[in-house]
Amino acid sequence: MTRMFITKNHIFREFECNLSIEETAELCFKHIKTVKEWDKGRAIPPECKRLMRMYRTRDASKEANWHQFKITNGMLELPTGLLITPQQILLGAALITEGSESTRKTSLYLMKTARALANILVLRSDFSPQNRERR
Repeated sequence: MTRMFITKNHIFREFECNLSIEETAELCFKHIKTVKEWDKGRAIPPECKRLMRMYRTRDASKEANWHQFKITNGMLELPTGLLITPQQILLGAALITEGSESTRKTSLYLMKTARALANILVLRSDFSPQNRERR
């Protein structure tokens, strides 16, 4: 029986940075074989370690105004924990820049439409074939 030893590099990659072997290879522009050698104890180049750390934290910026803002799963995470999609950011920016009465009415209409669409999607998912089998 062979024993697998977990090295500091393996702990850093998998548990600290939450990266798979394939993700690490793609991020660092290296072969999968190279990443596996790192996991066995070969030294990780400093530039690759820095990339992996940056990927882990995904801070929006190092500026003081952006403290605790992060990018999580392609969305902006606010200090309150709220996740915002890029579309929501664009809509918010558009609403702030144009504060006229017609814009307010349009935004109310868009919000009502979005809620109606969300309700339709929820109803469709309730009646999907996968959910019928569960019942």
